[in-house]
Amino acid sequence: MSNSVGFPGLGLSFTLNRVAFSIFGQNIYWYALIICFGILLAFLYAVWEGKRENIKSDIFFDILIICLPSAIIGARLYYVFSKWDYYSQNLLQIFNIRGGGLAIYGGIIAAVIAAVIYCRVKKVNMMQLFDICSIGLLIGQGVGRWGNFVNVEAYGYETSVPWGMQIYSDFYGKVTTVHPTFFYESVWNLVGAVLLAVLIRHKKQDGQIFWLYFIWYGIGRFVIEGLRTDSLMFYHLRISQIVAVLSVILGIIMSIYLFLRENKPKNEK
Repeated sequence: MSNSVGFPGLGLSFTLNRVAFSIFGQNIYWYALIICFGILLAFLYAVWEGKRENIKSDIFFDILIICLPSAIIGARLYYVFSKWDYYSQNLLQIFNIRGGGLAIYGGIIAAVIAAVIYCRVKKVNMMQLFDICSIGLLIGQGVGRWGNFVNVEAYGYETSVPWGMQIYSDFYGKVTTVHPTFFYESVWNLVGAVLLAVLIRHKKQDGQIFWLYFIWYGIGRFVIEGLRTDSLMFYHLRISQIVAVLSVILGIIMSIYLFLRENKPKNEK
């Protein structure tokens, strides 16, 4: 399960083994370990930032326990529905998560729904919590993309850019140099996490950072998705680009709403 990857323009080459180790004959993949590491970093950041905003760490434990399985289910369902022509004929494969097939947007949507329900039931300040968690999410997404690197997936079209990634591509059926789109999104997400981590210290209202996440991630995902060869499609449209556009629009509308509410004259009813 090894893959050879090179960056000729940078003089770098790697032999990547997808399997990290085995337990009782069961392979444990680097992809899963990297995803878990990203989740851990996101959680630690949330707890650390939560202390500054007087949010008990127990709340973040609850959110992790509730939202993580929700995200996995949502990510799987999103992927399955996008490829329903196949799964409708192979129903048992719906449960074969180890065979691959998780879509991040589905995971985010399901996790948000689960978190909303939790906050309503526990009477937690939802938007304050979402501001912190959105930064943690960018951290997790930024780190998690390196799992795609080990799997040699989520790459882009052929390119001649100096940082192009040389691989054997099933898409092209040959050794070729492609856009390392996993890297583009990793950098975009981590830069966004840093920017939002700075801005959260200066926010005027709860929710501002959460909606900025929608805008930041949506813009980056729309552009980067256009370079990928493995996009989920709806007719001739890339599903992730559709969702990205909707995310940016929603983020802008809600950001304007918060701005207008903040600057509303005090004597206006």
